[in-house]
Amino acid sequence: MRNPQLNAHGELQHLLTIEGLPREVIVHILDTAGSFVGITERDVKKVPILRGKSVFNLFFENSTRTRTTFEIAAKRLSADVINLNINTSSAAKGESLLDTIDNLSAMHADMFVVRHASSGAPHLIARHVEAHPHLHVVNAGDGRHAHPTQGLLDLYTLRHYKQDFTRLSVAVVGDVLHSRVARSLIHGLTTMGTPDVRVIGPKTLLPEGVEKLGVRVFNDMNEGLRGCDAIVMLRLQNERMKGPLLPSAQEFFKSYGLTAEKLALAKPDAIVMHPGPMNRGVEIDSAVADGPRSVILPQVTFGIAVRMAVMAILAGQ
Repeated sequence: MRNPQLNAHGELQHLLTIEGLPREVIVHILDTAGSFVGITERDVKKVPILRGKSVFNLFFENSTRTRTTFEIAAKRLSADVINLNINTSSAAKGESLLDTIDNLSAMHADMFVVRHASSGAPHLIARHVEAHPHLHVVNAGDGRHAHPTQGLLDLYTLRHYKQDFTRLSVAVVGDVLHSRVARSLIHGLTTMGTPDVRVIGPKTLLPEGVEKLGVRVFNDMNEGLRGCDAIVMLRLQNERMKGPLLPSAQEFFKSYGLTAEKLALAKPDAIVMHPGPMNRGVEIDSAVADGPRSVILPQVTFGIAVRMAVMAILAGQ
């Protein structure tokens, strides 16, 4: 069966998930992102790659950071960007998701950036627009399933600071159960050949059978952090939790919050990452978040370049 993200020539048609994405496609995205980082460092504000193209941001779930970085990325590629206000759109009046897509397609849309609370919604849209090869779908986060551009920007950050994936030990810490970011990053790391991927958290916040993804599981944070090259902290996704999974945020911080003392267990040059938004004093201490080993703000900058790369590649550049 052909990968639904690729066209008949093996080129990227949609970006729906990192799972199953060929390594060479990931490398192409990361290399292209590197060229865009270079452009922005030279203070070039716009390139004409998407001039005349219409990019629709369809955020059926709240987001500030992701929507803003997609909008900036599209505008830097000279696209026309339309942010659909879902709360006041026809979707809020009962129109189905696919009817909304049909109407927007009739307005000559070229790309849909979709964030949805239901896992699989971007895949459904991609299948629905198969008859329109000029239309591209980018998953900006669907339920607990995937957040591929965040996973890709995390991979870019790791490559930028650590160069070689095949020599890394990476720890993903916290609410892995509810995190689409964690899933996307784990799939990306294993595809890129990272030999030691660890997940750290209480049993209540780790998916059943997570070790089948090729990771090592630790319930003790001190043990899990020893010798790591990079630590990716995750926030507690209270909005997705059903029932009390933790005694309290304070208890979570005591056992799984990243402090300077716990960071000292990792390698001396280990970097600290976080997809945001951060909950200081819950999963990460401010001294660490703002410290010299934190690369959290560069992640945001790299995120714009990665999203530019994805859209440029989908547009055939």
